[in-house]
Amino acid sequence: MVEEGALLWDPTPEAVKNAKVTRYAEWLGRPSVTYQDLWQWSVDNPAEFWTSIWDYFEVIGDRADGPVVTGVMPGVQWFAGSTLNYAANALRRAETEPDRVAVVFRDETGARRTVSLGELAGEVARVRAGLVRLGVGVGDRVAGYLPNVPEALIAFLATASLGAVWSSCSPDFGASSVIDRFTQIEPKVLFAVQGYSYGGRWFDRSSVVADIAGALPSLAATVIVGSPGWEELRSVSAPLVHEAVPFGHPLWVLYSSGTTGLPKPIVHGHGGIVLEHLKALSFHQDLGEDDVFFWYSTTGWMMWNYLVGGLLVGSAVVLYDGSAAHPDMSALWRVVAEEGVTYFGTGAPYLTSSMKKGLRPTGLSALRGIGSTGSPLPPEGFAWVYEIAPDVHLGSFSGGTDVCTGFVGGVPLLPVRAGVIPCRCLGAAVESYGAAGEPVTDEVGELVITVPMPSMPVMFWNDPGGERYRESYFADYPGVWRHGDWIKILPDGGCVIYGRSDSTLNRGGVRMGTSEFYRVVEQLPEIADSLVIDTGQLGQEGRLLLYVVTAEGHSLTDELVMRLRRTLRTELSPRHVPDQIREVPGIPRTLSGKKLEVPVRKILLGIPPERAANLDAMANPEVLRHFS
Repeated sequence: MVEEGALLWDPTPEAVKNAKVTRYAEWLGRPSVTYQDLWQWSVDNPAEFWTSIWDYFEVIGDRADGPVVTGVMPGVQWFAGSTLNYAANALRRAETEPDRVAVVFRDETGARRTVSLGELAGEVARVRAGLVRLGVGVGDRVAGYLPNVPEALIAFLATASLGAVWSSCSPDFGASSVIDRFTQIEPKVLFAVQGYSYGGRWFDRSSVVADIAGALPSLAATVIVGSPGWEELRSVSAPLVHEAVPFGHPLWVLYSSGTTGLPKPIVHGHGGIVLEHLKALSFHQDLGEDDVFFWYSTTGWMMWNYLVGGLLVGSAVVLYDGSAAHPDMSALWRVVAEEGVTYFGTGAPYLTSSMKKGLRPTGLSALRGIGSTGSPLPPEGFAWVYEIAPDVHLGSFSGGTDVCTGFVGGVPLLPVRAGVIPCRCLGAAVESYGAAGEPVTDEVGELVITVPMPSMPVMFWNDPGGERYRESYFADYPGVWRHGDWIKILPDGGCVIYGRSDSTLNRGGVRMGTSEFYRVVEQLPEIADSLVIDTGQLGQEGRLLLYVVTAEGHSLTDELVMRLRRTLRTELSPRHVPDQIREVPGIPRTLSGKKLEVPVRKILLGIPPERAANLDAMANPEVLRHFS
């Protein structure tokens, strides 16, 4: 195993000098400040910090003279009286650089097309005009049931330019899952496709689209992308104008994973997302106008929203539609090589799967950075990245749909160490709270945010009194955001994420996040995937159950069971040897790839699978029956 904390990459003096966050520090008049000091200043002085982001990036909008931030969490208001528009900022370079490539589209069939900034702005103007003809105006909702294609980006930007509110689901979502989401927001227009390709197969979704549309009486129109209806919608040329809206005006509605109950409809504002994504993409991913930015995602995951934010900093964005593993696990790496991608992001499982397959991607000479999120990346995953690309800056990030960004992540000023996230992100006042509800260092605790961020939700849809919003984040520590992850903050500011705090393991008083467990189990070449569940309840110790998916050509033999037990005893503790180890055909995951620990635990405690998990929000609902 790779030692946690082992140094893998150290920025050269030239890299530090050229980093975009260094230029920002110089602009602030703090050229010699350390990153930790810069972070401390950003959270101690939120009004000054976020104002500097607006000014440094010359955000297009009208910044009022009123207070930058008023109130306390969760009732915070940012930039009162200020107006702007996300689309205006995303397309700001279209008039001066119309021929610059804005979008590169690739899919698993080999299709490729590019869209210039001028073409993108023109298409947005056409679709915007079509939406106006359908009666869409400020505050109306527009929904997309779309794959990751340029038309999804065009429809979103057209919606945003109008001051209407966007929301999207990927077409691999089932009808009831989409209906659970879209009925909450009552969209006026639905963009959809009749089908999509994935893993070499075509999936017809025409009946699903009909079911969704039939469940949405608010619809004035359903527009099928690629059909005569789409061509009619975009048939009229029009000048591109942008509606100036208040800083906190709803931009889009994202949703919690929806594994149980109705998904939370999380509303983010134009201003908060513009400032946050400018900051995060420029200073932490080090992206700018010379970059090609690719983050593998679907339109149903917040990373799609983060990816298209690359337009804000002038990067070209790569949209990829299809399976990451078709026709083989090298599919995404080929796109990185062929398109000269400079920053490639993906879920941690793709990196670990590439590692376990023994891949050695080539043609990565343009690549400067790799991003990882979705779940903790084990130290071995860190080390593998540096085996294939020794000079890249690896940024392991952790955040969430709730803020559409990362709380903790990488920055090109700091070294990369195996299994360690280098820093708390600028403007994110992350602390680890111990059992007494106070900050602790070098100790696992609850991840909390003690100072507001402008990309925190402006509200939940249909939650006028804010009760559901408060219960979601502020019930445990009034005035402090509890995120639901275990985190350890190291003395030097580095961080280690240990998984969800509501799925933690607690054996004989020893508390440990599930990510540590997976690291030990999945290092064995015979194990392809795993899930660990502690059935203990408050005041009552339960059973520790380990489920494994064996690698191709292997099975769960008695010898392998003994080796698993021995390895866990040695590398963790005797308390963490499972009471039972079982082989299953698959580990249940959400559509965005996260392991479903909490729903499986509920099933093991007697809750029926259909009540424990939203089957339509799962990538593989058929495997749940193996856990009852």
